[in-house]
Amino acid sequence: MAYTVLIHILNEEPVVGEIEDLPASADTNLRVQNPRKRDGKDVLYLQSDVTTVIWPWSRISFIEVLPSGGEEEIIGFVRE
Repeated sequence: MAYTVLIHILNEEPVVGEIEDLPASADTNLRVQNPRKRDGKDVLYLQSDVTTVIWPWSRISFIEVLPSGGEEEIIGFVRE
C-alpha cells in the first residue's frame, strides 16, 4: 500500500510524493516516488524526468502522511 506524504526538507519547499511503507526507526534514508510540489509542478532542483529520489534523514525535518482519496467515508448514524 503506497502512502502519499508531504516531506518537509530543511531550507526547501515541502515536497509531495509516494512511499511504499512508513519509515522504520532504523532507516537512514527515505525513498520517495513521483516527487512534486504541493501544486503538482516539478521540483526545480530535480531533473524533469526523475521518478524516484532518496533523501537522507539528516535533510528531513518531518513528514506528514496525507489521507488517501480511496478511503471510504465512515457514517456513524443513519436514520431511515
